[in-house]
Amino acid sequence: MNAVVHLKTISDLYRVFQIGQPLHPLVAVIDFSQVDEQLEPNTKIATDFYSVMFKNYCKNLIRYGRKTVDFQDGSLICIAPNQVIELDNEVEVKDNMLGWGLFFHPDLIRATSLNDKLKDYSFFTYEIAEALHLSAKETNTLYDCVKRIETELRENIDVHSQHIIVSTIELLLNYCSRFYGRQMITRTHTHKTVVAQIETLLQAHFLTNQTNERGLPTVKYLADQVHLSPGYLSDLLKKETGKNAQAHIHYYLIEAAKNSLISTDQSVNEIAFKLGFEYPQYFNKLFKQKTGRTPLEFRSLN
Repeated sequence: MNAVVHLKTISDLYRVFQIGQPLHPLVAVIDFSQVDEQLEPNTKIATDFYSVMFKNYCKNLIRYGRKTVDFQDGSLICIAPNQVIELDNEVEVKDNMLGWGLFFHPDLIRATSLNDKLKDYSFFTYEIAEALHLSAKETNTLYDCVKRIETELRENIDVHSQHIIVSTIELLLNYCSRFYGRQMITRTHTHKTVVAQIETLLQAHFLTNQTNERGLPTVKYLADQVHLSPGYLSDLLKKETGKNAQAHIHYYLIEAAKNSLISTDQSVNEIAFKLGFEYPQYFNKLFKQKTGRTPLEFRSLN
């Protein structure tokens, strides 16, 4: 098994690409078409910074999670710190190469509003196979943001520099959210199939009392069953149904609890254990949160 090449700083990134010294210690824009990528196939890489990368060509396939992407049609991927990617087989590059990478360290945004908003950009947890496929117009929009950041990096650093760079990064990420929303809309037929699969899985789980053996279903478990990342599945369900993956789990759990409260004489504690709760008080709290009544109040009214 190959060791993981861990890039801790932006300077480490420049050293790997053999392109001199960075213009800023915490953020970089790299034009991939001007870089001779010296990394060998099967190299594994992890970083301490965020990466947003676009290419319409590829020297190496990239593997992240279970699948690969070859970038040939023009794809954008967003990777959070400490995620491991692997360069797979080497492939032939094509003419008219276009590719760029935006890399920024968490320290750049730590004292800014973007630091709190970053958790909302769930696409940083998507798998490579869930890459964003951009139209020509979308490609140009993101590239304009990247060029603004690059231009600012080449200016003399002043008191406004960080704010301008960070706000432009935030603008780029907001566009990524918009474009992912568009991509999910265009794939709605496929996504409706996924929604149906999730509903079938949850119905079967609670109808057959699988919680006795497996415990409560998790978002990761559901995502694995439909071969998606947890983040992408949750965003897909939110787009299609208005409820994220955790909300779907809670809905079917509460429905199963209601059925047991009405149709059996089991105590609330027994029902809680049957549904996979180790501590009945958590079940009581969730039930009241979702229904406005305690389990005993619900039973007495029905």
